[in-house]
Amino acid sequence: MTYHPKSDFIATMMERGFLADCTDYQGLDEALISGCKPAYIGFDATAQSLHVGSLIQIMMLRWFQKTGHKPITLMGGGTTKVGDPSFRADERPLLGPEQIDANIAGIKKVFSAYIDYDTDAENAALMLNNAEWLDGLNYLDFLRDIGRHFSVNRMLAFESVKSRLDREQSLSFLEFNYMILQAYDFLELNRRYGCVLQMGGSDQWGNIVNGIDLTRRVLDHEIYGLTSPLLTTSDGKKMGKSQDGAVWLNPEMRSPYEFWQFWRNTTDADVGRFLKLYTELPVDECDRLGALAGAEINEAKIRLANEITTLLHGAEAATTAEATAREVFEKGGVGGDLPTLTLSAADLGDGMSIVQLIVKSGLAKSGKEAKRLIAENGAKMDDAPLTDAGLMIDAGALSSPIKLSAGKKRHALVQLG
Repeated sequence: MTYHPKSDFIATMMERGFLADCTDYQGLDEALISGCKPAYIGFDATAQSLHVGSLIQIMMLRWFQKTGHKPITLMGGGTTKVGDPSFRADERPLLGPEQIDANIAGIKKVFSAYIDYDTDAENAALMLNNAEWLDGLNYLDFLRDIGRHFSVNRMLAFESVKSRLDREQSLSFLEFNYMILQAYDFLELNRRYGCVLQMGGSDQWGNIVNGIDLTRRVLDHEIYGLTSPLLTTSDGKKMGKSQDGAVWLNPEMRSPYEFWQFWRNTTDADVGRFLKLYTELPVDECDRLGALAGAEINEAKIRLANEITTLLHGAEAATTAEATAREVFEKGGVGGDLPTLTLSAADLGDGMSIVQLIVKSGLAKSGKEAKRLIAENGAKMDDAPLTDAGLMIDAGALSSPIKLSAGKKRHALVQLG
């Protein structure tokens, strides 16, 4: 693409690798240079935290505000009741209102680390919930006023739906309505707040285009859509996943140390790209660090982990995580900031097997996995290889904390409380 942007936001998105597609680069660019404009990204409340896979969208909203515009974080209190079918093989589990509200409360904690909702400036961010306009809809009125603008033929042609049908996997009528509701969100945000842009991952392209088309038909307003690439790591893994599950953003679900360690373990080939996407370091510096090789690339990975952890959890958490990692990996120490399992004497009783401790500490998902870890010489206790899956640990053995390790990079402390 040879388009040369005039607005700071589009220039930043292009330079740092955020852009997959846009409905109208020039039209959006002209709109953004004409003054402060609102844009939104929607986040459904399917869990109590977002994970690293959502971080690229959060950073887009952060850059949108830093370049003088008004970000809107839209919580899907209404749409979560339906579930987005985009590129899924099956229907999402249906959540009740109480669980959705609890999930929204958990997700909201993350955004304030990246986006300013409290400023008195014109571009103060907004936190909204689409249940505000979706929960009270009258079905017949909605069908007549909104549904008539949608072509089923066109909806079936969208890749997110077509791929499901091509595989002969069921698509419920409930899910089929999701794209109409998301389109209606864009219409309402434009009507209520003058929102001119919806952003999202490239899997949201069809839903975004629907919203633009609906708003033009109903309000005759010019609005835009912009998508980011769906990221995978250089070895093909989906972004946001690790060996031990999703990399959650909330500290209660993934400790700052574990979060830091995830980024420290970045593949060499991804360092420069991730620095551009997930930090605010100048692009030239990202390129310099990403081009390092040998032992020097490890220092670039530490810089990456520190910058990203500082944005989410604060500078102190990043410094502590780095110090813990150096103590554990370079000095063979225990590291006071490692994930910790605290057991009482009553929990231990006459003793607990090492297999149970490995599972309870989060280093394995099941006893079977823990036993395999031991059998394959991948488990250690206080840096010594574990060879006996039948080993019992009693209160006496925990007179001082023990360190359990799974492989070279995952560790946990077990202590008596």
